[in-house]
Amino acid sequence: MIIHATKVARLEKMANTIRQDIMKMLLKAGSGHSAGPLGMADVFTALYFHVLHHKPKKPSWDQRDRLILSCGHICPVRYAAMARAGYFPLKTLSTLRNLGSLLQGHPELHRLPAIENTSGPLAQGTSVAVGSALAGKMDGKKWRVYGILSDGEHQEGQTWEAIMFAGNKKLHNLTFIVDRNNIQIDGMTEDIMPLEPFADKYRAFNWHVIEIDGHNIREIIDACEQAKRIYEKPTVIIAHTIPGRGVDFMEKKYEWHGIPPNKKQADLALHELRTLRGKIVSEQE
Repeated sequence: MIIHATKVARLEKMANTIRQDIMKMLLKAGSGHSAGPLGMADVFTALYFHVLHHKPKKPSWDQRDRLILSCGHICPVRYAAMARAGYFPLKTLSTLRNLGSLLQGHPELHRLPAIENTSGPLAQGTSVAVGSALAGKMDGKKWRVYGILSDGEHQEGQTWEAIMFAGNKKLHNLTFIVDRNNIQIDGMTEDIMPLEPFADKYRAFNWHVIEIDGHNIREIIDACEQAKRIYEKPTVIIAHTIPGRGVDFMEKKYEWHGIPPNKKQADLALHELRTLRGKIVSEQE
């Protein structure tokens, strides 16, 4: 699919805006995860503003694509993308993790529109996504299922049981997008429980594998479009991302996996992101 440069530029600016939203949300909440949400901002921007077949004003629309977030701890990026797409007012973002808020520390089923699963325990979302895809295939539905996974949760057995099942059932209506950022809360994945050869493991379970730069909007969209043309097996998109993307002092540092910025750090991060946004705008003019 040919994507016009103007559209790509708009999406890049939106991703930057979402990163700023994430910083503001985490600062206000005083808790939450920084690295993963920042790293997945480009993927969620591409999904909500180009790839997904959905209607924010009709979130329960039966023909919507299903987006299953397995790694629920990165939910600030999903919340920000949903708000920017029109699912709920932007002011709601400031209530992240508040008691009784719609925006809990992990997404909850029925609390927000178009949230398909409650996520928290890692790996469970893989089974939810596979089950949803199987149901859609059995019912002859045209909608697709997108599952968002962390790389760290591939250290859990339930993930591979779901992957094996999906390959066996040839769920061509299922696309996994894996945040391959190489970190988890205690360090680097390859130091704690090595995942490589990662892509080959998916291939062994009869999946079509695509590896991309998870910060390249064109590559993200092209990979999702390619997945739609694979009819004999499910597809996994391994998105190589930089944790903390866009904030220099957070990038590639596992220590930022599960902590929020303080006021000084948030101000520094927002200044960097605003400067970057200005650069994105000027490059397109």
